[in-house]
Amino acid sequence: MVSADGIAMDLTSHWAGYLSLAIFIGAYVCVVFEETTELRKSKPVVVAAGLIWVLIGFAYVQAGRSAEAHEHAVQIIEEYAELFLFLLVAITYVNTLEERRVFEVLRAKLVNRGLSYRQLFWFTGTLAFFLSSILDNLTTALVMGAVVMAVGARSPRFMALGCISIVVAANAGGAFSPFGDITTLMVWQKGKLTFWEFFVLFLPSLINWLVPAVIMHFAVPAAKPEPRTDRVSVKPGAVGVIVIFAAT
Repeated sequence: MVSADGIAMDLTSHWAGYLSLAIFIGAYVCVVFEETTELRKSKPVVVAAGLIWVLIGFAYVQAGRSAEAHEHAVQIIEEYAELFLFLLVAITYVNTLEERRVFEVLRAKLVNRGLSYRQLFWFTGTLAFFLSSILDNLTTALVMGAVVMAVGARSPRFMALGCISIVVAANAGGAFSPFGDITTLMVWQKGKLTFWEFFVLFLPSLINWLVPAVIMHFAVPAAKPEPRTDRVSVKPGAVGVIVIFAAT
């Protein structure tokens, strides 16, 4: 935390700093062993964040700088609220598209083309990489992740690797465009880089996704998903939801 005069309180050698680090490590261990403990990773992370904030606030109060702690806490809460509302809207759209059977139609079209899991792996990853430069990377990951889960519902290995590829591709693709991420958008709006200067990062971004994708390729099943024989169509209103989603 930084005070009004620009001087931050150094907690690296403070007891609150050491205890905060221990709490963080403990929470991270719980996240790593989520499948063993059957404890959702969000629980230890939220508890750890709350405890660390209590420790920081207590340390600042002891130092007579409670106003600074309050100011920074308000700033963090505002940033959290922005992210929460963004996710709420994005997930609402994704769930609505799923309810309107949009992803089922996409699944049927992709599967009926006779594509194997490996071909679908590369297709969805490539699409996520380029979509994230137009949409933001978080929305791209949510939408393409839903497509992968619909296509590979009977192959847990494909779903896991496909979603990993999409997350990496969406983050990498969002780095070479001003619209790909909130950070790049802020950099562009503040005039730190021009629109075209972002595209210098295209090749590094592409390599950043391709390297792990090539490694994961060999672990993706070579089989093909079972084609659907029944006719699938979207429910009324699906096109309108897609248009509003794109405009949003």
